[in-house]
Amino acid sequence: MMEQWKGKVAIVTGASAGIGAAIAQALVHHGMVVVGLARRQEKMQEMSEQLAKSKEPGKLYSLKVDLRQEEDILAAFDWVYSKLGGADVLVNNAGLAVCGSIRDGKTEDWRNLWEVNVLAVTICTREYLKTLEQRKIQKGHIFIINSIAGHTPDVYTYPVYTGTKYAVRAISQCLRRELAEKNSSIKVTSISPSMTRTEATRHLLDQLESQAILEASDVAQALVDALATTSVTQICEMVITPIPTNLIY
Repeated sequence: MMEQWKGKVAIVTGASAGIGAAIAQALVHHGMVVVGLARRQEKMQEMSEQLAKSKEPGKLYSLKVDLRQEEDILAAFDWVYSKLGGADVLVNNAGLAVCGSIRDGKTEDWRNLWEVNVLAVTICTREYLKTLEQRKIQKGHIFIINSIAGHTPDVYTYPVYTGTKYAVRAISQCLRRELAEKNSSIKVTSISPSMTRTEATRHLLDQLESQAILEASDVAQALVDALATTSVTQICEMVITPIPTNLIY
């Protein structure tokens, strides 16, 4: 069912590495036009060139965006609308993970967490919905790459990070209801993986030598599976853990 999205446009935040990069590559592989938003534009450009050399059916564009800056986000959505006609799929993937307790926490770290993990998600979602309204389209798909921490707070002892993940889970549930009340066909899917091997988690992996860990490609495949559902099927929540696991939620 991914044929229905061939040639369509997807915006992926945090596409320069990790889960975002894996998602961008997977969507290009299925023939989508992907616009990656991240601060490290050069890494996305390198990936774009590699995908082109591999003759993948889709295409990757890269835009330098600091998701803590609303003007950057607005400019990116304007570019996508003017150059590509607007996005059909939005993947809110970018996120920060700040460890530590409340007692030892730094205000600036917390502010960055909320700006990237929560506020940027809501701004991107608002701008995406605006462009769909301008195009008079009510078919689309919004993804939020969440975390298992947004379902069970005792998985990670990072209180503020966990709070941001509970927040976006609540936002996705409210958004889904809001769209349903308008008889919209726009889908909202929250994907919550457990520990995944990325640049951001590299410093934690030594502590998990005996624990199975997800790969970024596992999360990307889950997103593709949700995107490929029929027009009447909406996967609302996906919680992904490796096998075997001792994570119970």
